Amino acid sequence: GIGGIVSERNKAAARAVFEVWSTGEIERLDELVARHVVHHDPYDPNASEGLVGMKRTIELNRSAFPDIQLTVEDQVAEGDKVVTRWRGEMTHTGKLMGAAPTGQRVTITGITIDRFEDGKVVEAWRSMDMLGLLQGIGTLSGA
Repeated sequence: GIGGIVSERNKAAARAVFEVWSTGEIERLDELVARHVVHHDPYDPNASEGLVGMKRTIELNRSAFPDIQLTVEDQVAEGDKVVTRWRGEMTHTGKLMGAAPTGQRVTITGITIDRFEDGKVVEAWRSMDMLGLLQGIGTLSGA
């Protein structure tokens, strides 16, 4: 039915946003994400700045991890939401939050919930293994 078609379209849009993290083609976000998107992510310093902030966050991450590859591992769609379970693999070859590059290879996992209106992401919740990332680049030593 119509709900299934919308769900599939939203899942494809969510996957396309993850591709942008890997390719750096941030102009693609203009057709995927609303200008006033609201991000709920306590670790994202640009979360309150809508699409402009999202582009800045992707660029910051890509400068710290130029080879970043995000892989979508699972997606579930219900109503106006898409849940994506993802994995990121990257090498820390640029500065991150003032930390000098370590050359460390890092894998992180996360789950993002995107809420859609008219085919665009208007709100998103991101939860990820920040501890694993910080340990991976040596900012935190293991307990």
